[in-house]
Amino acid sequence: MGKADDVMDICLLAGEIMLKYGAETYRVEETLERMAKAASFTNVHCFATTTGIFLSFEEKKEKEDLMQMVRIDDRMQDLNKVTDVNQVSREFVAGEITTEEAHEKLISIAKAPMQYPLWLIHLAAGFAGSGFSYLFGGGWFDLIPAFIAAVISSVVVVEFERYLKVRFAGEFAAAFCGGTAAILLVYAGLGNNVDQIIIGSLMPLVPGVPLTNAVRDLMSGDLLAGVSRGAEALLTSLSIASGIALTISIFM
Repeated sequence: MGKADDVMDICLLAGEIMLKYGAETYRVEETLERMAKAASFTNVHCFATTTGIFLSFEEKKEKEDLMQMVRIDDRMQDLNKVTDVNQVSREFVAGEITTEEAHEKLISIAKAPMQYPLWLIHLAAGFAGSGFSYLFGGGWFDLIPAFIAAVISSVVVVEFERYLKVRFAGEFAAAFCGGTAAILLVYAGLGNNVDQIIIGSLMPLVPGVPLTNAVRDLMSGDLLAGVSRGAEALLTSLSIASGIALTISIFM
């Protein structure tokens, strides 16, 4: 059972990294099934949702199937890690690396820090926020307050998720803080169009990847995963809307 257990471990580790960092569930299932079949196992079945992966395969004919599952508690976006895992799976399927080498590569991918530092992510969120405020009808004078409000939203959501581990509470707090900053900056004379500045402050929080993955999972026939991802995106949207509604009711 040593080989079967090792292959099961690397398959589940690959799926865990992919699902945790933003891969579609149908892609996770395809990747794990190809890796298990490449290791000469038969009767391979994989079932993935947004919160867990089930994998089973048959080591020898007329023996019981080996099955394990792994639960996914945290979800974030880092498509670079998804790409790295895809590359490892392709090398394993092609026979270019052994099971041990694949396990070492997957461990290093899982432990690797995010590709971009946090300060750069916050800075990019600020530029995105100011750009969207202009696209939605804001003026040149609104770019700076939208930049500041978007950076505040990005910092708050990252720090809340880091310490409280409650994602939707972090998004609610980030929308409230970003909206409050946008309104106060306009009151202070920095910026003219508060609506466009608020829109810009929310851009770092918009659940683009979950929405895209929900549509792709639904189109591929993975209805359970698609609906659950859609529900996740809906809850995020409700958190953002609640935070903005609270700040508007207090300050306007």
